[in-house]
Amino acid sequence: MTSFDQRDFRNALGTFATGITVITTTHNHAEPVGITVNSFASVSLDPPLVLWCLDNDAYFHDIFANCSHFAVHVLHQDQEAVSQIFSTKNSSKFNSLDWEMGEFGSPILKDCASHFECEMERQCDGGDHVILLGRVTAFKTHKDKPPLIYHAGEYQVLKIL
Repeated sequence: MTSFDQRDFRNALGTFATGITVITTTHNHAEPVGITVNSFASVSLDPPLVLWCLDNDAYFHDIFANCSHFAVHVLHQDQEAVSQIFSTKNSSKFNSLDWEMGEFGSPILKDCASHFECEMERQCDGGDHVILLGRVTAFKTHKDKPPLIYHAGEYQVLKIL
């Protein structure tokens, strides 16, 4: 049992700048679903592995916990609205966006800084989250699109020195 305030702990974690991603998959191999996530990281180049964390109480928890494939989309600095769309429980998230079905059955959002199509490799308990490890099966990147950054509870723009 910890003896410090959870809000203070969360604020301390917020001093670490992260990128913003949208994770997508399909429900029953048909309905596209997606969620905004900032807990994304690379794990290994060989084999190519990435991870992300999902709150156990998340609206789409069961769908992502039971999917065989998912896609990770790194948002660029002009996609704050996309981040906001996928941070809601709204079922019509994909209606106003340009997307296509990926090679491995996950919805692929167009115009992101990059995207990674993944096969579920493994899941691990992470306290109040589940850690989802994916094997990258395909990816695409657009180096000319700076990433959307989140720091101290606010969206930020990457300043290149």
